[in-house]
Formats: sequence, structure tokens, C-alpha cells
Amino acid sequence: MADGADTPVKKTGKNQIGKGKPGPGRPKGMPNKTTAMLKDAVLEAATKAGGKAGMVGYLQTQAIENPTAFLSLLGKTMPLQVQGSGDQGQFVTEIVIRGVSSVNR
Repeated sequence: MADGADTPVKKTGKNQIGKGKPGPGRPKGMPNKTTAMLKDAVLEAATKAGGKAGMVGYLQTQAIENPTAFLSLLGKTMPLQVQGSGDQGQFVTEIVIRGVSSVNR
């Protein structure tokens, strides 16, 4: 079996597994099972660490005690693109100019 002669060939559309060609792999967008399990475990641990307040309580504590790590996490949860409220998605801005007297009274 070491020479590959006895290796079974599984046909999957254009790909043939067992003849040195890669298999079809995971469908696009589907996370690795290990990654999904780890994510679930982390979320459960955070929920339990927050006590009665749950995950929100845990995150509030982290925001106070570890602001650098919390802000890094916050940055990863923000949308990558921000769209304004204008007709074409542009930001509507108001500029106010006030005159200030330089004379001391």
C-alpha cells in the first residue's frame, strides 16, 4: 500500500482523490470544525466568567481592567465599511465657524 497502487480512488466531479489530486475540501464560507468548536468554547467561558451578568458583564470588566485588549477586540467587531446617511452614502457634515475675541477682558 506504500506505493499507492492499492489506494482507493474516489471520484468527485472533476477531482479524483487518491491520485495525487486534492479533494473538493470544505464549502466556501464554512469554518473549520476545530475553529468553530474553539469559538463556541471561548464564548461559553466568557458567559460563565461574567456570572449573573453573563458575557456582557465579563466584557464590561475587561473593558475596565484590560482596555488595550478590549479595544482591539472592539476594532475587530466594527464594520469594515461605514456608509453615511446622505443620498449616495456620503457623510453629511455641518461646519460651524465662530468668531472668538482675542481681547482679554
